[in-house]
Amino acid sequence: QVQLVESGGGLVQPGGSLTLSCAASRSICSIGTMGWYRQAPGKSRELVARITNGGTTSYGDSVKDRFTISRDNAKNTVYLRMNNLNPEDTAVYSCNRGGVLGPFPYWGQGTPVTVSS
Repeated sequence: QVQLVESGGGLVQPGGSLTLSCAASRSICSIGTMGWYRQAPGKSRELVARITNGGTTSYGDSVKDRFTISRDNAKNTVYLRMNNLNPEDTAVYSCNRGGVLGPFPYWGQGTPVTVSS
């Protein structure tokens, strides 16, 4: 079982930026495609961005052109740069496997992001 530890969340004003990090306890190359997910209060979890081992990225429509996912395979870490944040981005953000097999059946603690003035 891989341990996933997310960090970097916090309170930010609308229009602000944050960078989230996700450190894995084992090789993310062996996991393959990694993804960032978020769960807003009262809503189901959604995949917002994913990145393959080769660096190919894809994004949900609501975050396209504002969020950037990246990975450092040597550090077993995945990042999510979030720009131009708005209140609708408020959620707990978590990382997990992001490929066709779907996420692992276990999750880290996530990192909360609150966008508010």
